[in-house]
Amino acid sequence: MLHEDQVRKALQTVLHPRLKKSLVDIGMIRDIIIQGDTVTVTLGLKSERSPLKNVLADDIERAVGSLPGVATVRVEAVTLSREEAERMFPRSPLRGIAKVKHFLAVASGKGGVGKTTIAVNVALALARQGHRVGLLDVDVYGPSVPLMLGITEALDQQDGMIIPVEKYGLRVVSMGMTGGQDEAFIWRGPLVAKMIHQLLDQVNWGDLDYLVFDLPPGTGDPSIAIAQAIPDCAILMVTTPQEVALADVRRSISLFHKTGQTIIGLVENMSYFLCGHSTQPIEIFGRGGGEELSRETGLPLLGAVPLDLDLRQGGDSGVPLLVSAPDSATGIIFQEVAKKIPGLMP
Repeated sequence: MLHEDQVRKALQTVLHPRLKKSLVDIGMIRDIIIQGDTVTVTLGLKSERSPLKNVLADDIERAVGSLPGVATVRVEAVTLSREEAERMFPRSPLRGIAKVKHFLAVASGKGGVGKTTIAVNVALALARQGHRVGLLDVDVYGPSVPLMLGITEALDQQDGMIIPVEKYGLRVVSMGMTGGQDEAFIWRGPLVAKMIHQLLDQVNWGDLDYLVFDLPPGTGDPSIAIAQAIPDCAILMVTTPQEVALADVRRSISLFHKTGQTIIGLVENMSYFLCGHSTQPIEIFGRGGGEELSRETGLPLLGAVPLDLDLRQGGDSGVPLLVSAPDSATGIIFQEVAKKIPGLMP
């Protein structure tokens, strides 16, 4: 006859992918019910949208299903209370972000999809809606946030803490502010992690509703460093319609799921172009890629941003579209994306 301690022993082998600890030891196994040859395991998660839900359920089914006498394994997920979640998954002890409520990283699978443009204008749209917003540019291979925001001043310090530059209602820090705009740097894994740790610990971000990260393309050291430092950092994925961009985004989504981070949705950039002589959109990079990826992954498509001359000029001039023309057609798209974000955050 099967006993609960046998099931619990089998579950000791199921590890949280980021913490590398047993779900039993963490306290995520909330209940075990044995009825004949059927075992029901109740799994506690921080959010019903947790990307770990399916991954952990599969691991639990394999571990328990291997026991003699078990024919069926059912996994039921429940949402942990805030107190339980904070006890099991304590917030980062980093000083600089102690008063930040939410973390949102804007990511892409490849370069050239306009990720920084999306990050800057989404941050501005959130600020326009009354949120207190910081923007941290951790694109170590090409930090362009200072250029897009027209920031030329260097970072200052006060009482041993770095003070963000304030621009257009955002508190901004960029890797590009640590040296000249045209200076070249060679960043390697340990240095990247150390620098990101410093920007989180030694920057006085103050009280923020959102700290938005502009990640470098792909799934390299900066993305991993953020995941390790801030496990509850949510992800907003940026793609363009063509298949080559979608393939890279799929790989990035897979990595973020493995690190246990919540991907709140997709934004399709360069979706179409309006030439001004016709109302018919010209789909330069194909069509439907974002919608296809949304159907495939179950992630919501939060918006489709067109190729817009004013959007490009705003980035080049240091006066972004959400500053120069927030109520333009494209500006409204960004505002609609920003309105959806609070309800999707973990």
